[in-house]
Amino acid sequence: MEYKVSVIIPVYGVEKFIERCVDTLMQQTLKEVEYIFVNDATPDHSMEILQDVLARYPERKDCVVVA
Repeated sequence: MEYKVSVIIPVYGVEKFIERCVDTLMQQTLKEVEYIFVNDATPDHSMEILQDVLARYPERKDCVVVA
């Protein structure tokens, strides 16, 4: 798929906000978008929460990159 939009989300110290952020992004209606989550060596549980939320949206897994 060719993407029209790339959204880059840094993940560092966002444990309180990452669930709402990802839910909102995954519920967008634009299909030609890719989401790139960048692990900035966060010391909290942000990455675990991110993976849990992404698991709720298996239909979007092809447009998600976790780096």
